[in-house]
Amino acid sequence: MDGRVPSPHLTMADREPPAYASVDMNAVRQYRLARVRQEMARRDIAACVLTDPLNIRYATDTTNMQVWVMHNAARYAFVPADGPVVLFDFHNCEFLSDGLGTVDEVLPAVSTCYFLAGPRLEERAGRWAAELADLVRTHGGGNRRLGVDTANPLCIEALVREGLAVVDAGQVMEVARSIKSAEEMACMRASIAAADEGMRRMREALTPGMTENALWSLLHQTNIEMGGEWIETRLLASGTKTNPWFQECGFRVIEDGDLVSFDTDLVGPFGYCADISRTFLAGDGRANDEQRRLYATAREQIETNLTRLRPGMGLREFGEVAYDLAPEFRRNRYSVVAHGVGLCDEYPHVPYPEDYAKSGYDGIIQPGMTLCIESYVGAEGGREGVKLEQQVLITETGIEVLSHFPFEDRLA
Repeated sequence: MDGRVPSPHLTMADREPPAYASVDMNAVRQYRLARVRQEMARRDIAACVLTDPLNIRYATDTTNMQVWVMHNAARYAFVPADGPVVLFDFHNCEFLSDGLGTVDEVLPAVSTCYFLAGPRLEERAGRWAAELADLVRTHGGGNRRLGVDTANPLCIEALVREGLAVVDAGQVMEVARSIKSAEEMACMRASIAAADEGMRRMREALTPGMTENALWSLLHQTNIEMGGEWIETRLLASGTKTNPWFQECGFRVIEDGDLVSFDTDLVGPFGYCADISRTFLAGDGRANDEQRRLYATAREQIETNLTRLRPGMGLREFGEVAYDLAPEFRRNRYSVVAHGVGLCDEYPHVPYPEDYAKSGYDGIIQPGMTLCIESYVGAEGGREGVKLEQQVLITETGIEVLSHFPFEDRLA
């Protein structure tokens, strides 16, 4: 580190979008690091080793080839409950953390993926663990409980040999990330603005005869142009590909009268996610009766669940009072009624009542959470389906809908 004092307000020159240059990123960083440390203290964890790039981003706001390091274990962060944060970064990348104020020291990472370690992986895992164990002994105050989010099994074994008690850091990070500050919400609003603009350009450009890929590319272009980072899925489908859901876009040519459904899954400016779904009607003609029926049902599900959502209610309670989807649509229902969102889809999630036994858990919907309210409506064996989704902030008194992109009037 070069000792430069970070500016409390970053500008476009420091990578943030110009419209949000006044966001106090120092406040964002200090809030997020404090949240992580608060959750570690609650669980009596001496430190966390974070390898997931989204967790590293949350705790330190450092980034480096985010998608690449999701599948190459080439950087990680040591975050103690009390003590210096040490970032272990990729080859010659120490300068990337200059001026952030959340990293006290940068050291070269010991890469622990086979691509970089080859047959020396076990040796590398030993070095990786020894260096981290030394930090725990130095800064842990005698506490040997070390949180780890994801790591090669050889790395976990090496930590245990060093005398550390390895615990899950995933719960630390998910719970920490679930409550957003006002400054974080400014970051999220920038991402949603990018998604709204991308959807506007998609709606304007949608023409029968273009491919799904061509339409989807406009969202990517807009996101990058506005300072965004990547898009997590390719969930855009047209016509018969809209039922069942989860078919990704390809070279199918969009036809006149097709429904076009999509889910943005957009990681935009500041690394925050805009997870919004809409369904368009291709061409200038009128929607048919079945298309309007599907769309009306999806709108009703979204609007009903928005009116029934309130701060302080339990996750299970919300699932039980949520919109009762008709039997013909139950088989193809979406995987959840609602889920948390921040840097990506995250804690909590609310399954349908019939799915609670296998995937549900208890929890409270709290002010400061941001949730996505989901709907997919498509009959089993039906021709088409409708995907809608709204992103909301839970406030002290209710909810705030965050996306301002309109629904499709021609399908109403």
